[in-house]
Amino acid sequence: MQADLLLLQPHVYNSYFKQWKQQNVAIKDGRFLYVGPRGEDTFQAEKVIDARGLYMIPGFVDIHLHIESTMITPESFSQGLLRKGITTIVPEPHEMANVFGIEGVLEMINASRNCTVDMFYAIPSSVPATSLETTGGAIEIEDMDALLATGDVICLGEIMNYVDIIRDPECKTNQILKHMRERYPDLVIEGHVPKLLDLDLAQVIYAGVDSDHTHQTVEGLEARIGAGMFIEIQEKSMTPEVIDYLIQHDVSEHFCFVTDDVMADSFRDLGHLNQIVRKAIQMGMAPEQAIYAATFSPSRRMRMHDRGAIAPGKIADFQLVSNLGELTLESVYKKGSEAYSASDSVTSLQAAVAYRFPDHFYHSVKLPELSEADFAAAVDVADGTYRCRVMTVADGSTFTQETQVELTVAGGLLQWENSGCGMIATFERYGKDGGRAYGLITGDTIKRGAVATTYSHDNHNLLVVGHNIQDMLLAANTAIKQQGGFCVALDGEIKANMHLPVGGILTEEPLDIAAESVKQLREAMQSLGYEHYNPIMSIATHSLPVSPYLKITDHGLIDVNSGKVVPLIVERV
Repeated sequence: MQADLLLLQPHVYNSYFKQWKQQNVAIKDGRFLYVGPRGEDTFQAEKVIDARGLYMIPGFVDIHLHIESTMITPESFSQGLLRKGITTIVPEPHEMANVFGIEGVLEMINASRNCTVDMFYAIPSSVPATSLETTGGAIEIEDMDALLATGDVICLGEIMNYVDIIRDPECKTNQILKHMRERYPDLVIEGHVPKLLDLDLAQVIYAGVDSDHTHQTVEGLEARIGAGMFIEIQEKSMTPEVIDYLIQHDVSEHFCFVTDDVMADSFRDLGHLNQIVRKAIQMGMAPEQAIYAATFSPSRRMRMHDRGAIAPGKIADFQLVSNLGELTLESVYKKGSEAYSASDSVTSLQAAVAYRFPDHFYHSVKLPELSEADFAAAVDVADGTYRCRVMTVADGSTFTQETQVELTVAGGLLQWENSGCGMIATFERYGKDGGRAYGLITGDTIKRGAVATTYSHDNHNLLVVGHNIQDMLLAANTAIKQQGGFCVALDGEIKANMHLPVGGILTEEPLDIAAESVKQLREAMQSLGYEHYNPIMSIATHSLPVSPYLKITDHGLIDVNSGKVVPLIVERV
């Protein structure tokens, strides 16, 4: 029989039994033709590989991630994924959708068409995430219908506004869910339901949301699985208790591993989905179980029945690994053709960008340069001492707690600069209503200088955190003048600056260069006193009004659990 490729005697991972067996594998026309004892006596192949001693694993499948979190374009992202053994992803471009609406989604899809890695998109379901923020674009029900008609999407992306699902039967989110259940009853619907239990959890599942990828505890994990939810475990959920639960209980059909958000330097230096699988193995999970959770179970969740296994008829996406515990990658094959070899030079990541976004994608910051007056913390109260809300940052989580401090008001201005707190401010940058809001911040954040960014989840308005107005002005205006970026300033000097020209959130640089920029940002923020495990993601989610507990948007300070704008000043002392 004719074959394109024949691999001799690798240890083949069988997804159906979660077992290894030394076998021969024949591939034809991009699909597995045969797995078994027959070899060169049966198959005449154009290429034969002696794979003895190597482990043959399906290409990893990541079903929940945001390319924009790495701040690079789909092509650079694809090149990086291949070097980590990932061959299929389900990205949800709700960051680009928040900037440009449906056009942002379609452009991300277009930018992915020539990528080697398969990218099946999720429809951004929560753009904007709430009604308590201003975005550049929105995704309405008719936009979702249009996206589904393209055939380029595979699921409804994470439903984020769980508060309104529970409290407001007529809200936009419930209208979307009703529409999807009635018109597309087989469509997979992804969820974002942190900390919900009991009746609240049941209501969200009843509405049609049957997965969760947020930070898990054993209690929440058990409640979700017991209620029929599919769980997507990202790295921050990989506590010893959670991993032990997954090892000890027969729940392999009910969870998979995902990355969600990965910084460019971590992507390059540590890994992507492969790093999560490696970590699970190091934490005691059997390699067979960890691999299953990154290949077969995510494929089944997304009803991609043509991948996730090495078996006849399946797409021939696979990786050859020399050390199973470390997942030492030797080569990656996509549809039966070698897509990456460990012997390749790292310069293979330096490929020129092949896709050019529309011109207006490079002119999305419609905010004039700021002045000192824009950072005057004016409050409409009499002079005196007041108890004020403070956003408190804590290492280990992107959740921010509310604490309260006493501050003085003099001349109608809040005297914050010598209070021990920093200022956090956000400015609507799409040229719509010019909304802005101010707050106070403390905890494991910067202790001096300033950080400004147009990359701020999910609205991507200009977010500024600082301890003096001069540095805040410098950082903010640098980001504005270059049409988007992430900037760190101290004592009148720019310490780090990552230019993000595409929508104010993406660079067109290759992964290697983007990784260096992110590394410099991280180190600069840490030098200002930021003590968080991921300072970039931490500060970028200060404006995310669906992430507990106190956040800020251009509408004001947001009490996330109540879904309301709350005043900075609580009461007079």
